[in-house]
Order: sequence, then C-alpha cells, then structure tokens
Amino acid sequence: MYILSVGLNHTSAPIEIRERLAFHTEEEEMALVSLHQEKSILENVIISTCNRTEIFAVVDQLHTGRYYIKRFLANWFQMDMQLLEPYLLFFEEEAAVKHIYRVTSGLDSLIIGETQILGQVKEAFLSAQTIGTTGTILNQLLRDAIHFAKNMHHTTKINENAVSISYAAVEVVKKTHADVSNKKTVVIGAGKMGTLAIQNMTGAKITDITLVNRTDQRAKETAQQLGIQWRSNQELAAEIQEAEIIITSTSATAPIILKEAITNIMATREKPLTLVDMALPRNIEASCADVPNVTLFDIDDLGDVIQENTEQRQALVAEIEQHLDLACAQFFEWEKQLGVVPIIKELRQNALDIQAETMVSLTNKLPNLTDREQVIIGKHMKSIINQLLKQPVSELKEMATNEDAASQIELFQKIFHLKDNEEEIAPQITTEKVGEKA
Repeated sequence: MYILSVGLNHTSAPIEIRERLAFHTEEEEMALVSLHQEKSILENVIISTCNRTEIFAVVDQLHTGRYYIKRFLANWFQMDMQLLEPYLLFFEEEAAVKHIYRVTSGLDSLIIGETQILGQVKEAFLSAQTIGTTGTILNQLLRDAIHFAKNMHHTTKINENAVSISYAAVEVVKKTHADVSNKKTVVIGAGKMGTLAIQNMTGAKITDITLVNRTDQRAKETAQQLGIQWRSNQELAAEIQEAEIIITSTSATAPIILKEAITNIMATREKPLTLVDMALPRNIEASCADVPNVTLFDIDDLGDVIQENTEQRQALVAEIEQHLDLACAQFFEWEKQLGVVPIIKELRQNALDIQAETMVSLTNKLPNLTDREQVIIGKHMKSIINQLLKQPVSELKEMATNEDAASQIELFQKIFHLKDNEEEIAPQITTEKVGEKA
C-alpha cells in the first residue's frame, strides 16, 4: 500500500495542455468513481483548478498505480498517453505526502501562500469522501494537510498581501494603458475571480465598469453590491463592440469570444482593445491576439506580475518548510501504527509465492511454452492476484479504524494464514469529518 501523486501544474504544462486536462464540476463524481474502478487504485481524490490537475491516490503497487492513473487520464481526456506523459509530475510515498502538504498550503501555487487552493483541496476531499473513494489513509492525510495549512496561514501570515490573479490582471491593463480611469471596461463572469477583478479595478480608479454574466440575477446582485452597472448576457455582443478592456472569468468549457467576432468589431473602429483571460479552459480564442490593434493576456502571461510579489515571501516559505518536514514525519509515524502495512505486504508476498510456484509447475507440464508465452501467462496471473486482493486490502485498512480493530485484524490474519503481529496492530483511529479538527 503506497501513496502516490500524479498530475500537472503551471510549472510542468503550458496553458494549452492544462485546459485540455481540466475536470469540469459536473463530471467530477463520475471521474472519481471511474478512477476508483481502475486496477491498483485503493483510494483517490481529484483536484482540478485553473493551474493544476492532480490525483492523490493510495495504490497497492507504485508502478501499476502510475500506469493506471496515466491510462485513466489519457482515456478520460482522449489524449495519447505518450503525448501526455512528459507533462506529468509523479511523487511517491514521502515525496507525495510532502507534495500534498505543499499544495494545500499554497507553497506550490502560482501565487505562493494563496488560500484559494486550501478551499479547493477541502472541497475535493469532501466530494471524494461523500462518494466513497477515500479511506483510512487519505482521510487522515488530507485532514492533517488541511489543518497544517490553516495553522501555517495563521501563524506566518504568508497569505496577507498576496497578489491574486485578479490583481495581476488589472496590473497588466494599467501597463497597457497610460490612463485607465475612463476606459470602458467589461467584466464577463460574476464569480469570485471576476468580483475580485472588479474590486481591484475600482481601487485603480477605473469608473466605467460593466458586468455581464450567464444569469442576469447573479449579475444584477453582484453589480449592486459593487456599485457598478450590469447588462444581460443577450447584450454581450453590443458591450464588446464598445469596450476598450475586456476581462473574462467564466466556467465555460469552450471560448466565448472568438477571433471572427473580434475581427469584425475591430474592422469598424480605431481604438485598441485589451483582452485579459483569467479562465481555464480559456474563455477567449488564442488567435484573437493576431487581430490588429488587439492585445491579449492569458493566465500564463500574468506570471511576471505575480513573481515580483512572490520574491517578498520566500523567507516565510522556508519557515513553513521546516514545519512541513515535521508534519510529514508525524503522518508516517501514524501510518506505521496502523499495523496493516506489514500484513498487506505479507498477504501479497504469499500470493506471489503461490503464483511463482504455479508458474514453475505450469512450465514443467507445458515445456514447449515460449518465453513470450510464459511472460504473457505470468502477467495475467499477477493481474488475477491484484484483482483478488484489492477488496480484502481495502477491507483490512478499514478494519484498523474500528473499535475492535485488534480482533478483526487477528481474524483476518487467521483466514489468510498470516503471522500474528499483535503488537503492531493499530490503536483505534477516529473517523472525524474534515473541518472538525481545528
């Protein structure tokens, strides 16, 4: 039983790849269940944001776990596995645990120390818990990581004065225009990032701001709260026609602003147009940048502005890293106390010994088997073992959290003729929900 992290982020993959491998909210449950049904996958959580797609998993074998997660991603997003692999980041065991802590704390984010990822990890964890794709290991690990992140944000204040994507969007607009105060600005999307962008624009003395959203009621309520005007989605084309600055942040799965439309608009006017796309998948067709008098920024173009602020917080990162090493050590100490790891290894080794003995007997009885045939048979036999052991291993892990864990694990050992390691059996572990640990 091993902990594995597989994914990609803003450091390993360009935006063109990240947007192709982003899970949409409406398909999250199906993806979790589908991944959980893959061989070797005992537990799993999927995190998908504008800057990363990550899978945290507990697997029965590292090499097969890596393969089946890669295959799942390739199949789900209909991408060739060889094309996908160069962009993937793999972390195993201790490195995986440390990576999960870093992600949850915001140390691995484009904006170092930001707190939005903490909420996203928590939501992903709760979704997986609700669906039933987490178990003893990931429940404990993610509870600990969330608690650690909250504590570090509170004690170090690293999240204070952190540059946001929305702030960076407004900064690039200010660098593009000598005076932005009187520029007609349209913000598309009334979500959190769109709202923050409007607040940052108001702070930059931009006064002519119009909000457009897919639902009129949300646009109206948000606009009234922020003291700006709004228009219905049906009026978007007219608003784009007059706009000098457009900032987008919607959950649309395909571009909503196309090159053809921008080309037609720019053919009828002389004033320039600045487009800022904060979404992933992108809301603005990349080829809009080719239209004369149009300047386009996507989420990767905002990195320079963010980097300037990041350098000011590196000392705090080093401080958190020291605490992080201790937290990881404590988690592995907890895992060792479970006592199920050596039992699972012994169970698997017994099964492999039987497979090896059977293979010898088979080759004695069928001496004409070619080397290739023996390899194929061996692989299929191991596949049978993996499938047979998957459910018993999952049940054994859950036994360790029960009040009568010792007696249940002892019975498990007797059934499978395993050694009696009574002193290693885990003490009772609470099954609190995330958020109960302050």
